[in-house]
Amino acid sequence: MPADLAGLLADLAAETGVLDGLIAHLDDAGWRAPTPSPGWSIQDQVTHLAYFDETAARAATDPDGFRAEAAELMRLGDPFADDIAQRYATLPPADALAWFRRAREGYLVTFRRLDPRQRLPWYGPDMSVASSVTARLMETWAHGQDIADALGVTRPPSARLRHVAHLGVSTFQFTFRLNARAVPVAPVRVELIAPDGDQWTWGPADAANRVTGPALDFCLAVTQRRHLDDLNLAVTGPVATEWMSIAQAFAGPPGPGRPPGMSRSFP
Repeated sequence: MPADLAGLLADLAAETGVLDGLIAHLDDAGWRAPTPSPGWSIQDQVTHLAYFDETAARAATDPDGFRAEAAELMRLGDPFADDIAQRYATLPPADALAWFRRAREGYLVTFRRLDPRQRLPWYGPDMSVASSVTARLMETWAHGQDIADALGVTRPPSARLRHVAHLGVSTFQFTFRLNARAVPVAPVRVELIAPDGDQWTWGPADAANRVTGPALDFCLAVTQRRHLDDLNLAVTGPVATEWMSIAQAFAGPPGPGRPPGMSRSFP
């Protein structure tokens, strides 16, 4: 059955609205405020999203042009996201906000016309249209977490976390390959408590390796926004333990993660 693309896009638009609400009324000093991502300001987080919204739309409308640009960017090496942040660090905040809004709307308009099963190039393996939208939602939520942390505010968790959690589970094999480790054969059972108290599950019920706990905590782990020591997750079995030590739902090189206690010391 094809993915519910309209539902995915509606959830992405809703997550976009939450992020927009955090940044819309910031003054220039607020845009320059540091976030938990070392060396990145709030503005860097926003321009990162805008840049990759535009390239994702280009991947859908001009795949050959995207491939050429992606190859040039990746020749910069692993820290190319930092290079992009530096390119737009001096952009006036009003222009950064307008760019983000324009790029996100352009992405939404472009993807509403596509087949959710269509394959698109990306910075690594090709992905489906539905997977691209899920990835944009995850990125919006994760970078929004950095912005919320910088501002000292808490965002209420929503059912949209299911998309982030699903991506976190789906990238199990990717995570091991990314870290040059053999992909385990043993399955992992993931049981998460949703924000409304429901249970979300993945993997066989009788699996010896398990990850259980709040969906929010799992999403914070797989997006590397919190250290495991700061989360209320129960991790059982050697495969689950190794996975959660390196879990990564986003593309790019292995992330450095966050140090223990960061959530209690930032901002």
